[in-house]
Amino acid sequence: MNKLLGYVFTPIHYIFWGILLLVFHPVQYLALKLGGYHAHKRSVDLLNFFLVASYYIMGCRVSFRNRFRLPTDRSIIFIANHQSLYDIPPMIWFLRKHHAKFISKIELTRGIPSISFNLKYGGAANIDRKDPKQAIGEILKLAQRMKTNTWSTVIFPEGTRSRTGQLKPFAVGGIATLLKKVPGALVVPVAIDGAWKMVQYGKFPLSFGEKMSWTVLDPIEPEGLTPDEVVSAGEQAIRKHLGQLHDSL
Repeated sequence: MNKLLGYVFTPIHYIFWGILLLVFHPVQYLALKLGGYHAHKRSVDLLNFFLVASYYIMGCRVSFRNRFRLPTDRSIIFIANHQSLYDIPPMIWFLRKHHAKFISKIELTRGIPSISFNLKYGGAANIDRKDPKQAIGEILKLAQRMKTNTWSTVIFPEGTRSRTGQLKPFAVGGIATLLKKVPGALVVPVAIDGAWKMVQYGKFPLSFGEKMSWTVLDPIEPEGLTPDEVVSAGEQAIRKHLGQLHDSL
């Protein structure tokens, strides 16, 4: 039934998604030119509010749980598992007060209305996976922006999306670089569950009526820990949470 309904509602979802990206591209441009960073960020936040709303067209149930009062006067490194592109809009919208920037593939900075513009001008680190020197340089620039502006970042340490929801091993590299340059940053794991199910049949049809959740887990104070220990603690926290979710079903 999820697949059958997907054939009906996926075109509506994509049309709505496409309209949003086309409309907000010039909105972002004008916001940045006329109002600078903060106006541009508000336009991006609003775009992602509507992108999250588009999930409901697909009958999805979206929940974002955060029981912590995370600091806004301190940079945060959010580490999350990665299941699909649908992971990202809720992270941007629900974590908007933390000015969270993404480490993304440089290919995404070209050809995608709104998304490419935001990645190029919104403060993200856009890395070339085939050029380690360029990638490290981009992450170092992001670290400097975090220090200067008290921004945060979102990083997916698996490196690529898990198309079955199974957690892949976390890589330390990018997080180690950020921690070295922003030693005062707090590390906060976020467990994402169910986003992969929406694309389990591919781009068409999307699966209708899936339950998707984002859960902020216990923050990790990195002082006194090695980057490997920090990443391991985050990975184990996410792995444990996802295991408990599935055991309860």
